[in-house]
Amino acid sequence: MKGQDTDVLVLGSGIGGLFLALSVADHARVTIVTKKQDTDSNTNWAQGGIAAVLGPGDSFSRHVRDTMTAGAGLCHPDVVREVVRQGPEAVRELVELGARFTREGRAFELGREGGHSARRIVHARDQTGREIERALLAAAGRHPRITLHENHLAVDLLLESHLSPRARRAEKAGGGSGRPRDSVWGAYVLDRTGGRIRPFRARATVLATGGSGKVYLYTTNPDIATGDGVAMAWRAGAPVANLEFVQFHPTCLYHPRAKSFLISEAVRGEGAVLVSLDGERFMKKVHPLADLAPRDIVARAIDATMKKHGHDSVLLDCRPIGARRMARHFPNIVARCRALGMDPLKEPIPVVPAAHYQCGGVRADLSGRTALGRLFAVGEVASTGLHGANRLASNSLLEAVVVARQAAGEIVKVVAGPAPLPRVEAWDARGTRRPREGVGKTHVWDAVRRLMWDYVGIVRSDERLAKARRHLTLLRQEVEADYARHVLDADLVEVRNLAQVADLIVRSARRRLESRGLHFNLDHPRRRAALRRDTVLKRPRAGGRA
Repeated sequence: MKGQDTDVLVLGSGIGGLFLALSVADHARVTIVTKKQDTDSNTNWAQGGIAAVLGPGDSFSRHVRDTMTAGAGLCHPDVVREVVRQGPEAVRELVELGARFTREGRAFELGREGGHSARRIVHARDQTGREIERALLAAAGRHPRITLHENHLAVDLLLESHLSPRARRAEKAGGGSGRPRDSVWGAYVLDRTGGRIRPFRARATVLATGGSGKVYLYTTNPDIATGDGVAMAWRAGAPVANLEFVQFHPTCLYHPRAKSFLISEAVRGEGAVLVSLDGERFMKKVHPLADLAPRDIVARAIDATMKKHGHDSVLLDCRPIGARRMARHFPNIVARCRALGMDPLKEPIPVVPAAHYQCGGVRADLSGRTALGRLFAVGEVASTGLHGANRLASNSLLEAVVVARQAAGEIVKVVAGPAPLPRVEAWDARGTRRPREGVGKTHVWDAVRRLMWDYVGIVRSDERLAKARRHLTLLRQEVEADYARHVLDADLVEVRNLAQVADLIVRSARRRLESRGLHFNLDHPRRRAALRRDTVLKRPRAGGRA
């Protein structure tokens, strides 16, 4: 059927997807599919920066140690060492592609964030993600072999089981042509504007879809972060790992008109301190690093302080930084707060924790390879072993670049092979479908997010997790019934993915009967040596769209 053919299909337009596209475009045709506008991504919202060993007195061994400490025993040492080693080169490549980082003279101005023992955060004031994305999008727009489709949403991965009957007979007669049984040949993609679903065939497919922050009621993520990549990969049969480890950023601005506005951890790195509404600097009693403790510790401390006093927030006092330094280093934060009637140069600002980063994801190696042939995963959607039980601040953009570069080398080899694109079936209309009432999507969407916030948040328990699983089972049954009966639109695709990822998070959390890193269970408050391993969920290959 008529669709789109390419060599490499990249799903997502964040730093990982764009960097990979630019790395392979000299060798192959690349099609990027992004479900909203090209700048809608977690990368674009990243304020802090990219961690790399570039300053005097710093070292690879210190960065490795800081990463391993934050990861609470679950980081893969070989992955950590390699990603850290490639950090300086990753920054230099971003500069060559046009990223303009803040400098002091000719050297980079390096910031410090929680969990880091040295200044090693390369940044562009407090809008680092936006600057990196600007540079990469501009470079991609200039490349003649990169095509970008906005407002297109991947619905499901295109598997061997989706080959046309003719192609399946050819495969059988030819002994399979040496292809892996579980190869991915692109994706079925929904044009959000026209409503059509078409196959986008490709010799290599890359998941660069970001995380799943919107599974929670309060999040720093944009609306697109609905866990699409994890859900599609799971339905296709790819294992997922460590999804119980959801990082809650400690300091999201608390204001009814401040939608998901993050106050960068770099603010505390420059001297800002957390205080309760009663004026107590509570972090001094919690951790030796006080306000610069790892994020999981700070988020739990804020949560405990709020519950202890019955308050809706705590306060972040930026005045110790100094007005001139605060205005120079964090102009976007200052401007946003002032637009909301607050002045961080003169008064503390209210903050609360919010879901921020998915430390687990589709299981992948350092080259982005997954368990499915021709399917790669880069960035937040992937679980490579770098982050372990808790991501060290600003390691995410670093991982995205390093893994994208490694994956590009493997993908060039894959697309250079002789295998032709197979004929595929049209999207199955599944019988008569009818339009769906909007209230159905709104109800499930809100119910899932509230349920996850209440039962599977910063602090968990066996009872809360059991309740969450029971409720999610019913909600997912409702979603799947809608999916089978009604005309597919972007809302239905996203809420189906959201419910699926929520279920995977709960299932992963119920397996980890301990407290480690970002996963804190009141019924199992200590670490267990026997559980110093990844939580891996696998499902049998479904043999079609699940």
